[in-house]
Amino acid sequence: MIRTILIDDEPLAREIVKFYLSDYKEIEIVAECADGFDGLKAISLHKPDLVFLDIQMPKISGFEMLELVDDKPAIIFTTAFDEFAIKAFEVNAVDYLLKPIDKLRFDAAMKKLPNRLNQMDNTSAVLDAAALNPSQNNRVVVKKEGVIKIIPTADIDYLEADDDYVKLSTVDGAFYKNKTMAYFEQTLNPDQFIRIHRSYIINLAQVTKIELKEKDSYVVLLKSNIWLPVSKTGYAKLKVALGL
Repeated sequence: MIRTILIDDEPLAREIVKFYLSDYKEIEIVAECADGFDGLKAISLHKPDLVFLDIQMPKISGFEMLELVDDKPAIIFTTAFDEFAIKAFEVNAVDYLLKPIDKLRFDAAMKKLPNRLNQMDNTSAVLDAAALNPSQNNRVVVKKEGVIKIIPTADIDYLEADDDYVKLSTVDGAFYKNKTMAYFEQTLNPDQFIRIHRSYIINLAQVTKIELKEKDSYVVLLKSNIWLPVSKTGYAKLKVALGL
């Protein structure tokens, strides 16, 4: 049996998927969820093989929820028309269903299922591509001690490379995201965030002072009273950004 979870805030959409799935005896629906918070708990509890996942949901989006899943199941995304998301799917060969979901299109997606059951790499590529959408880059969703927290990017003082993670320093403490510095450099608003060093990205609104530490070596002081090193390349970016 293929253990399956439906995650969609629209009850009618879930009912349609359930009705279509009734033709597939190998499918076992183990949970239904109306938002990403419950969806994340259900995936952790049931360890499904397949998830039908809506993108536009309250609280956190389907993309944001999926970023927090450690062992990603096969995903068939369901969505109302979203040009940016669909481009990401097509480039990365992950299947999706447009609402209202057509039965023939649904059956076509299910025929591909055997090849989708080990699609984690493609799913990760979709998430990275979707993050480039400006509507996705004004907050970061993290999980700390089992609790999901939504961090507006304006609340981030700076980001620091930390082995396989990036540490986000905020007024509420430090949070970790399993991403790279290059990912954040690419996705954060460049008018707001500058990479000043291979290990640091800062929020320009937090800068209070830049000082010469020694020949050709600078440091920057943030409002949180943290001093951070600035590389030559980072200093050049800072000068442009601050109009120096």
